[in-house]
Amino acid sequence: MIGYYIHHHGRGHLTRAASIAAHLGDDVTALSSADPTAVKMFEHHLVLPLDNGETHRHDPTANGALHWAPIHESGLRSRMAQVAQWVASTRPAAVVVDVSVEIATFIRLMGVPVIVLAMPGDRGDTAHQLAYRLADHIIAAWPQEVYDPAWLHPYASKTTYVGGISRFDGREKASRPHHTSTTPQVVVLSGAGGSAVSDADVKAAAAQHDSFEWKGLGLPGGTWITDPWPDICTGDVVVSHAGQNAIADISVAGRPAIVIAQKRPFGEQVATADALSTHNLAVTLQEWPPLGAWPELISQARALDNERWSAWQSAGAAARAAKVIEAVADRSPGLRP
Repeated sequence: MIGYYIHHHGRGHLTRAASIAAHLGDDVTALSSADPTAVKMFEHHLVLPLDNGETHRHDPTANGALHWAPIHESGLRSRMAQVAQWVASTRPAAVVVDVSVEIATFIRLMGVPVIVLAMPGDRGDTAHQLAYRLADHIIAAWPQEVYDPAWLHPYASKTTYVGGISRFDGREKASRPHHTSTTPQVVVLSGAGGSAVSDADVKAAAAQHDSFEWKGLGLPGGTWITDPWPDICTGDVVVSHAGQNAIADISVAGRPAIVIAQKRPFGEQVATADALSTHNLAVTLQEWPPLGAWPELISQARALDNERWSAWQSAGAAARAAKVIEAVADRSPGLRP
C-alpha cells in the first residue's frame, strides 16, 4: 500500500495525485481534507478533518519551525491521530505528500519513507527545508532545464524533475468543428484555488475587442467547466494563471499562451511565469492588463513557436513520477516481496 496525502486547497493537488496514481501498480490510499466526493475517485481513501477550526490559532508556526501547527487546535489533533492510526494498521510502504511540511514530518517520525512534491517559488524557509531534508525523495513537477531553483540544489541527489504533470497527457487533441466561426478564439482559464480575474473582466475585454471570440472557463462569476480540454486545444490563444496543472495542460495541447501570475504564498506562480518568459514559452504578466493592451499581447502570443512547449516535458511526466514513488516503496525493508 502507498499513501498519498493531498492538500485540500483548490483541485490541482487532487488532479495531480489522480494522474500519478493511475500509473502506480500498488494500491493507493488518498489522505485528504478535500471534498469527500472528490476524494472518492480513489478506491481507498481517508477523509481527514480540517485543522483550522479554532479561532485563537496560537503559535501556528511552532516558533518558526513549521507552517501550521496551532496549539490546542482540535482539528489538527484529530487529523494527526487518524493518520497515525492508519499508518499503524496499514503499514504503508511509502507515503507521498503533496503538500504539507507537518504531514511529511509526522509520517517520517513514524518510520515511513516519504516522497515530497516540491513547489515553485521561494522555498528556502526553515519549514520547507525541513521537509526537503527529511524526505527520502523529492519530485519536482517541472523540467530542471527550464526552472532550477537554488533551494533544491542541496538535495540534488534525491530530487527528480519529472516535467509538468497533466491529466490530459496522451489524450487525443480536439479540433474545432468545421461549422464554427473562423474568428480567432481567446480562451481564459481559471482554477478552483481562487482567481483575481473574473468573468466580468473577460466580458469587458470581449466588448472592446470583438474581433476576437472570448470564452471564460471556471472564472469567478462564471460557470465551472469540468472538462476544459476541447477548449484548450481549439483556442487560438489561451490566457491562464500560472498554476502547475494549467501550464502542463497548455503544454500538452501546445497552444499559444498568455500567462498571468496570481498572488500565491512564496511567490509560486511568479516563479513559474518568470521561467516560462525566460525560455520564450509564453507571454507572461503579473496582473490582468489594461483593455487596450490585448491586441498586442495576443499578437505576441500567436507569434511564439508552439513546438517549444516540448521543453516543459509533460509527455510521460506522471508515469515518471510513479516510477520514483515505486522505487522508494520497493526499498522499504520487510514490506515488499
